[in-house]
Amino acid sequence: MPGGKPATGLSLLLSCEHGGNVVPAALRACFTGHEEVLRSHRGLDIGALDLFRKLVPWGVHAPFAPRSRLCIELNRSESHPKLFSEFTRALPTRAKQELLAFHRGYWNDFTGQVAERISAEVRVVHVAVHSFTPVLDGVRRTVDIGLLYDPARPMEKAFCAAWAKAIRAHLPGMAVHMNQPYKGISDGFPTALRKQFPIGYSGIELEVNQRFARHGHMDATLARALRESLREVLQDPPEGA
Repeated sequence: MPGGKPATGLSLLLSCEHGGNVVPAALRACFTGHEEVLRSHRGLDIGALDLFRKLVPWGVHAPFAPRSRLCIELNRSESHPKLFSEFTRALPTRAKQELLAFHRGYWNDFTGQVAERISAEVRVVHVAVHSFTPVLDGVRRTVDIGLLYDPARPMEKAFCAAWAKAIRAHLPGMAVHMNQPYKGISDGFPTALRKQFPIGYSGIELEVNQRFARHGHMDATLARALRESLREVLQDPPEGA
């Protein structure tokens, strides 16, 4: 990736919780006859993994999950009622424990990376890469790019405002909105990390409309603009970020 490194004292961590729709062999029977669902936006965030790979800069710790969210939802806490989908909710206890071990491993590994940086007095900016379906329940969404954050956290608010401005400079006319099409404070991985790290951590969820994705690949112009705008903000972070 062209360009320099993030500003001193700032570390970017990327993640992609819904990158794939792989189903382990032991669970394939749960999805027999539902292969189309696995290929839909319910099975994965279409185009998100391609975008994630194009954003990964500078050797940051950047895990992604190839397993379908319909096995277990990595962007939900263990107490969330939809942690398991309708396809895995009725699994035997042992099978569900194995899925929970996968969930915990993913969360614990990333949390350890955050803790390591914060203990070294390095501020963490975590960008979780997602995409969303253009039409939900018959309603067409008008958002092109959403930046989700906690409005009560000044660092997140300042970073997202700067990033949105930079995105619009690269992509004039793009509908970039804050906390749309979802709320940044909903139950999820960044929300849990904010509770664990009230200081030194900023959690942002990048949501891109799947209308920009074709055959699993995100539009190259959009991906490049997101990459370059993110680089610009990291190199010259706004006051308070």
